[in-house]
Amino acid sequence: MDIFTSMKISASALKAQRTRLNTISSNLANIETTRTPDGGPYRKREVVFQSTRQDFADTLDSRLRDAAQGVRVSHIQASSQPPRMVYDPSHPDADAQGQVAMPNINLVEETADMMSASKAYEANVTVIKSAKRMALKALEIGR
Repeated sequence: MDIFTSMKISASALKAQRTRLNTISSNLANIETTRTPDGGPYRKREVVFQSTRQDFADTLDSRLRDAAQGVRVSHIQASSQPPRMVYDPSHPDADAQGQVAMPNINLVEETADMMSASKAYEANVTVIKSAKRMALKALEIGR
């Protein structure tokens, strides 16, 4: 696999992790949202990734072609978890029993997911920087 192939694969991962970070941020921003345009509380969003053969894979040797996988966001889905019911009769969205349907978002899980996505993003930045350094060194050798 050449230097530019690894850069393209890492770039696809950067884009996917950026989408994941944005989705997690949206979940955290809506952790207390009890009313949405669709009705009911905000539903946690989850990013689904899919490996994908990169457009440059056709130019590779047949044994490398299958290894040249990138990643992309297949789709973003709303969680199927039911809302968390909280007793708060003073809340404007409380039902007759004083229960409020709250988003089923766990702050600790979202924070851990954000840290994981951030680390994955940083790792791919490091790969791109390393590939860039190797390409520059190769150019220096060629002089």
